[in-house]
Amino acid sequence: MLEQLIPSLVDGLLIGFVYGVAAMGLTLIWGVMRVINLAHGPIIALGMFGVYVLFNDGLGLNPYVSLPIVGAAGVLFGIVIYSIAVHRVINAPHLSSLLATFAVSMIIIGVGTSRLTTNVYTVGLDLGSVTIGPITVTVTRLVAAGVSVFVAAGLYLFLYRTSTGKAIRAVANNRSAAELMGIPSSRVLALSFGLGTMLAVIAGGLISTIFPFRILSGGAYELKSFVIGVLGGLGNPLGALVGGLILGGLEGLIPVFMPTTWVPVFEFGLFVLILLVRPSGLFGARQ
Repeated sequence: MLEQLIPSLVDGLLIGFVYGVAAMGLTLIWGVMRVINLAHGPIIALGMFGVYVLFNDGLGLNPYVSLPIVGAAGVLFGIVIYSIAVHRVINAPHLSSLLATFAVSMIIIGVGTSRLTTNVYTVGLDLGSVTIGPITVTVTRLVAAGVSVFVAAGLYLFLYRTSTGKAIRAVANNRSAAELMGIPSSRVLALSFGLGTMLAVIAGGLISTIFPFRILSGGAYELKSFVIGVLGGLGNPLGALVGGLILGGLEGLIPVFMPTTWVPVFEFGLFVLILLVRPSGLFGARQ
């Protein structure tokens, strides 16, 4: 069993980095503007198809090279969503923002289903595998984990080392005080939503290099993002990365001892347990 346990755990931890990036997008938006983005899953799916189109539909652009393009498009798309659907309900009760982002989710799924159907797609990228002792992992998982760490580090440096990042943290901490200091909160909120969307599409792009997908695939990763967000602390993007590792580790360990159908049971059991025992998450909410 040990020979199966270690490789499975390593696979889970590697995909956990990608889960963490997906959850970072969700928790960043919540931390800055207190909006739960129910369009997070469909946006992840758009990232998958963005990489697919650039790689498979005659362009032949390497998926990892296409990620900056997909990410930039994600920022612009997020700003558009914020300007049209979220801006008007930013100070309304949470139900209003939930309904607004749910409407965006339904629009993306509806248009995506009509254009792409619900067929399963695959990027078809094969970079081989690496074997170290008893552990064999695919290169796509290794690269996805490495890109995820790079993205997380870039987000940290942006938030803590740039004036724009500090403005985002100021608005997250106290919007009224930030406005009195001359920070344009509307622009900062739009950029924050764009950044959260960028993280979601990048995570989707990385997932597409590992697993098959369809337009409805984002829903499962949205649920994982909620679990990770609560686990790491809503509003704490870097806590979300650690939460992703924990969830990925569970996904790697559980199938060794029992059928994979038990994985969601343990994941959402952990979700409920954290809500009951430590609602602020293992690492606490941070703004």
